[in-house]
This record gives sequence, C-alpha cells and structure tokens, in this order.
Amino acid sequence: MPIYIHDISAFAILSTLCAALYAFLHGFHTLQRFAKTKLTGSLPPGPMGIPIFGCFPFLTRYPELTLDKWAKKFGPLYSMWLGNQLFVVVSEPQIVKDLVITNGAIFSSRKEMFMKSQIIFARRGITATPYDETWRKHRRLAAGFLSTKAVSNYVPGLELEVNEMIKQLYIQGKAGALPINPSPHAGRTSLNNILTIAFGTRTDSINHPLVAHWLMHSREFMNCTGPVSNMVDFVPFLRRFPDLTMVNRGKKLHRGLVETCSGLINDIERHMKNGEDVPDCMAKYLLSVKEEESLDDLDIIFICCAFMIGGVETTAAIKQWFAAHIPAYPEIQARAHAELDSVVGRDRLPTPEDEKNLPYIRAIIKEIERVHNPFWLGTPHMSTEDFNYRGTFIPKNTVVILNTWTMHNDPKRFPEPEKFNPDRYLDDHFTNAESANLADPMQRDHWMFGAGRRICPGIPLAEQEIFLAVAHMLWAFEMQQLPEEPIDLKEYDGLSGRSPVPFHIKMIPRDEHVAEVLGL
Repeated sequence: MPIYIHDISAFAILSTLCAALYAFLHGFHTLQRFAKTKLTGSLPPGPMGIPIFGCFPFLTRYPELTLDKWAKKFGPLYSMWLGNQLFVVVSEPQIVKDLVITNGAIFSSRKEMFMKSQIIFARRGITATPYDETWRKHRRLAAGFLSTKAVSNYVPGLELEVNEMIKQLYIQGKAGALPINPSPHAGRTSLNNILTIAFGTRTDSINHPLVAHWLMHSREFMNCTGPVSNMVDFVPFLRRFPDLTMVNRGKKLHRGLVETCSGLINDIERHMKNGEDVPDCMAKYLLSVKEEESLDDLDIIFICCAFMIGGVETTAAIKQWFAAHIPAYPEIQARAHAELDSVVGRDRLPTPEDEKNLPYIRAIIKEIERVHNPFWLGTPHMSTEDFNYRGTFIPKNTVVILNTWTMHNDPKRFPEPEKFNPDRYLDDHFTNAESANLADPMQRDHWMFGAGRRICPGIPLAEQEIFLAVAHMLWAFEMQQLPEEPIDLKEYDGLSGRSPVPFHIKMIPRDEHVAEVLGL
C-alpha cells in the first residue's frame, strides 16, 4: 500500500519502533554469539560498525579500498558485521587454502541470501544454493556442459563468434576511420557463446533486442546481489518496506529472468514435441531428463539462468577491460603484435592450437585478470560448523569472503602491483585451472574464478573464449586511445560484477591482409 504525506508521522513511529526492536534482537543475538566465543576462543579482530547496520556505511564508494585498509590494520583474517551477519574476510592465499580448500567440507556452503537466493533465484541456481543435495544435483547436471571434452566441441562456435566480432568491429569502425565502443560487441560475443550452449541459439547483431535485454538483466543481477552492495540481505526489518528497499528490484528481476529463459525453453520444448530437430544444448538435455531427475520448471530455468549470468558477465568484462586497457600501453601492444606475427603470420587468424606458443599473449590476459578481476569478492562461502583457526574462532554460519583485490595487489606476490606488467606472468605456463590446483597457493596466478569446491566450473570455457578474443583483436587491430577522450582505468561500472565505464577507441586494421582474411 503506498504511503501518503499524512501517513509520514505514523510511518516514522513505526520505523523507529521496528528499528529499536531490531537493535535489541540484534544486540541479544550478538551477545549470544560473543558469549560462545568466551568458551572457544576470540573472533578474528576487525572494525567496529554502528548499531543495526554494522560496517555497511563504510563500504559504499570503492569498498575494495576500505577492505584493503582494514586488512592492513587488522591482518589477513579479520571479521566484521554487516547488519545481523558475521563476515570473515580472507586476504591471504594460504588462509584461503587452509579454510575453503583443505577444510572444504566446512567452508563450501552458501548463505541463502534473501535477494539472490530467495527472491531472484527462488532457491535455485548453482551459485546461490547451500552445499546440499539440490546443489550437487544441479551442479552434476550442468557439469557435463563445462568439461574439457565438452569445451573442445564448442571451439568451432567460439571461433565463429570471435570472427564475427572482429568483422563487426572492422565494419562499424569504418576500417579504423571512426571511433568505436567495443564493449557491446564483446558482450554480444560472450552472450552468443552461452546462448548456443544453453539454448542452441544466437543473436545476429548487437541490435538484436535480446543483447541489450540480457546484458541489462545480467548487470542488474550483479548490482542487486553483491555481498557489500545489498543491505536488505542483512537488515531484515527493511524487507517490511519494499518501496524503500531493493526488494521490488529483485522481484522485477526474477520475473524478467523467468520470462526470458522460459520463453527460450518453451520454444525448444515445442519443437521437441513436434518431432523437429533441436540443436543439442543444456535446455534440451534438462527437458529430456526432467522426470528422471525430478526437476520442475523453475529448476530448469534457473540452472540455465545461473549458467548464463556467470558465463556472460566474466568473459565479457575481461574482454572489455582488455580493449580499454591495452591502448594505453603501445609498447606492450607492439610486443604482442610481434609475437603474433612470428607465430601466426599475417595470412590466417589465431587458433586455439597457437596458444601454447604465445606466452606473452597469455601473460597479458592473466595480468588483465589480476588488475581487473570482475568478481572482486567472488561469491561468498559459509561455514557449516564452528571452526578454530590460528587462535581465532569462526562460528557456524559465518560468511567467508575472499578479498581478491588485496591478494592481487600484494607486493610480496606481485612486486609493484600498481603497475600493469605482463612480464610477471611470462614464466607461468599453467592454465587457470592448473594454477588453481598448485600446492603452493602463493604461486597461483590469480583468484578470479574462486576457490575450493565452489570454484567456477566454467574455467576451461572462459579461458578458451578470452584467449581467442584477445588474440584476434591483437592480430587484426592497432588499438589507439582518443586524445580528447582518455580512458579512466581506475573507474568502473557495476557493484558486484565490474566492467569499464563506456569508452571509445580507434581500432585500426594493421594491414590489408585483415580485410582479406576476414573475407570482407
């Protein structure tokens, strides 16, 4: 029911009473939790918050800098309250390994966040659900589409999409004569790759309505569900006033995701029932095992939906950051061009088989992923048991977040971390997946894909897609900044998932072979 002017006093009184009651209950709950630590040990040190809201007011603009400051003050393992939820922030690779890898049986669950799990995903979605039988089943059903063997079958499609992206950048940029924003082209490429795998379809241009529609949904999801961007998850009384919180945004997003994905799934189901040929895809497979696996419509929708959101946002953001970043470093770009010309030549486009012979291209990609990790806090883990670690006590149901910004800017692991320097990865011959399994966590390349049992299952697909996109852009173009429109590499768009703010560059074909090889 809408609130009118003459209701303001009553509303203010009601809000005050609710806040007071919540503060009392929160305080009582906190005292209980702290009383327990008297018997078992102390919570990790951390910043003091304010009543009801905890540390939320300090995590608004550039929260990664605040978390980094606290890591320097309180150490690599510290605690903080966000509303009624205790968080433990991990800022050191060895602690990540000790908790979420070595003790993965305890630290692999998820908190059922109000917005992400209950409202948007309706308690489905691989990234949102607790570590239980539902999660295991959904992960198992999706895993077959993300294995190394499956990814090898996707290569022709990945090459088709990246070739289309290069052609459109050439055409839309008038062969380098006009500035162009490469971001929507990168976004469409990522979207088409996942649409093909999930639904057996693709869009035919960046003007296709599904491109803007889905990328808007994907970004809205990230902005509504970040662990430090959504107060309603941890201050429950705010849920009583949906007109004053993000709840309505979450419900609208839920409806949008259901309508979009169910429309695609219904088309596939109709074709299957009519005996028509349907391309192999995740939705087709899930429909075929629906009864056997006891899946309902929302299970199928949100298995596909979570796959879409996770698969599009990460790869699109890295490609966008690459296009924004590399024009500022002409010497790095020239070195990459020389490597490509030596290995690939000028008469064909790069292929996945070239990757092993292009160490500098691989190093550039890893450095972009270190500097511009789109999911800078990843998806939070949650403890399912009380746990004592290094003299501190981590209670059951504590949310554990990986402070990757601090880990990626640790001068012990990355000397002069503020500098963009691909050379730091030249001797790193591991894939992201191989690096995640190294015995020494200090040697891991970066933490973009998470860790432990909830690590991103799509790493092989993401690596292949990102390599092809970066190598093709470098093979085809010299990318130049516009003097009148400098790119701000410190600013970003988005809260939980991040991409560059809108920018334009010139993408100048490197020679006459580009048009010829592209068939233009």
